[in-house]
Amino acid sequence: MKQKLLLICCLIVIKGCSQEVAVKWWNPQESAFNVLEGQVWPAEVEDFYDRLPKRAKENVREPVWNLSKHASGLKIRFRSNAEEIIVRYGVGLRKAMDHMPATGVSGVDLYAKDSDGEWLWCNGGRTFSDTITFKFNGLRSNDKYHDLGREYRLNLPLYNTVEWMEIGIPESAHFEPLPVRKEKPIVVYGTSIAHGACASRPGMAWTNILSRKMDRPLINLAFSGNGRLEKELIDLVDEIDAKIYILDCLPNLWREETYDDAELEKRIVYSVRQLRKERPETPILLVDHAGYTDGFIRDERKDAFSRVNRIQRATYKKLQSEGITGLHYLSYEELGLRIDDTVDGTHPNDLGMIHYAEAYETKLREILNEPTGNTSTTLPVTQYREPNNYDWEKRHNEILEMNKNNPPKKVILANSIVHFWGGLPRSKLVREETTWEKYLTPLGARNYAYGWDRIENVLWRVYHGELDGFKAEQVLVMIGTNNLHLNTDEEITTGLKLLMQAVEIRQPDAEIVLMGILPRRDQEERVKTLNQKIERLAKELGINYAYVGDVFLKSDEKIDESLFSDGLHPNKKGYLKMRSALLPIISL
Repeated sequence: MKQKLLLICCLIVIKGCSQEVAVKWWNPQESAFNVLEGQVWPAEVEDFYDRLPKRAKENVREPVWNLSKHASGLKIRFRSNAEEIIVRYGVGLRKAMDHMPATGVSGVDLYAKDSDGEWLWCNGGRTFSDTITFKFNGLRSNDKYHDLGREYRLNLPLYNTVEWMEIGIPESAHFEPLPVRKEKPIVVYGTSIAHGACASRPGMAWTNILSRKMDRPLINLAFSGNGRLEKELIDLVDEIDAKIYILDCLPNLWREETYDDAELEKRIVYSVRQLRKERPETPILLVDHAGYTDGFIRDERKDAFSRVNRIQRATYKKLQSEGITGLHYLSYEELGLRIDDTVDGTHPNDLGMIHYAEAYETKLREILNEPTGNTSTTLPVTQYREPNNYDWEKRHNEILEMNKNNPPKKVILANSIVHFWGGLPRSKLVREETTWEKYLTPLGARNYAYGWDRIENVLWRVYHGELDGFKAEQVLVMIGTNNLHLNTDEEITTGLKLLMQAVEIRQPDAEIVLMGILPRRDQEERVKTLNQKIERLAKELGINYAYVGDVFLKSDEKIDESLFSDGLHPNKKGYLKMRSALLPIISL
């Protein structure tokens, strides 16, 4: 009898374990909107995952065209709370190379961004056959703020074509494809090193590392062995409205018998002049040959890369002397390739890719005026903490569109205290819209505040265009209350200093006002002390300081609870008080 019961129990367990979770599949090619980030000409490609438009087939050399079929640099973004994500797809070429593993050549690589903007890497089990399958199991379904999961970015294969692809998640899970970001991309024209050789997986290509570090779209127009500063490619590159152009082609131009000094100079000059002609304001970065790690011991290798670097540097100085502006240089010394950084003396391993990306990030942050620091308040990140009230990314995109079509006169950068007051861009949660519309809208004031924002989130927004393309009369900044539980006063003021410098660079003609944060329940004394430090910071920076928090305090310097809904956010009566204190500041 006991044996029979044991057998029945085992059968029940086996039956339970054998039940498969129903999976729903999504095909990026069937999306109603563009989801393939890193592709410039989505409406013109021959095949869905191509990097060049079909019309280029008649102009570029055959090897370039064939390599443009590789999916290097392409990404798919989505949001999900699934505990398992499956990616299955077919490829058209070899699955591995003798010096680069299948995971880099033909694999995919999944990264997640949590609700606080931190990057997470997802380890996936994989099978390589006619259909390649990656399974990412045991994923934490949600962060602490909500149940909609997090953003994912799927990096596609570096050295292979993708013929078809599907992403599967449990049928009950939330899944939301995300459109291609509207920001101007970093554009890279380069060689096999930028193409991705020899990263162990797609996310470790230096271009993809850089894209994560800068949190910007990146267009990878690198072609293994065929990045040669050719007119046919430059004439395509100049069609792209880029944040910056990177020309990193010297590793394919070192053969003196083919590219003598005069020919190399000619190609560099045409590339720079053509880009500057079509895009007069876009920065251009010329990059040295990073060298060969065996060049430390083989003189002929050292001589080869030293020659092309010498010619490009001389050409760079010549172009500068002609008055070409916005031209920058990343040197061999700055790249700093080390003896253990390559697989074969030429192509970086993962360590080398990290060093490449770090050198590029340092240079790009200098060129684009996007410095960072060592504390969390000085590291620009996105956030997704309050999706039930608004979508953070959509609000950012709406502001960018507004700046183009109906720019503001006055801007308030803040958190939920201002966000849910009223004004444009509109929010579905509004606490006192009448006050805003009657008093602030006629002044040309825009509500560039986001619920749950911290200093580092506003820094990201400023770096990513929310103060670009227009001239404001006034910019008011009141941010930091959401940092109180995470950061010291010194970390908060350090972040505010970097933020205010970023605002000044982008709005040099505006009156800039740094505001003290509002008092809040049980933290009145700390807020008072912090605001004294913020006032000193404003004086140090030579900008105005303002404070409207006194209207919320009683005579004992505790908050008047009748003016708040929760000890932090004003109620209607509180907004009326705040309006009276703010108007003399914003009316100037």
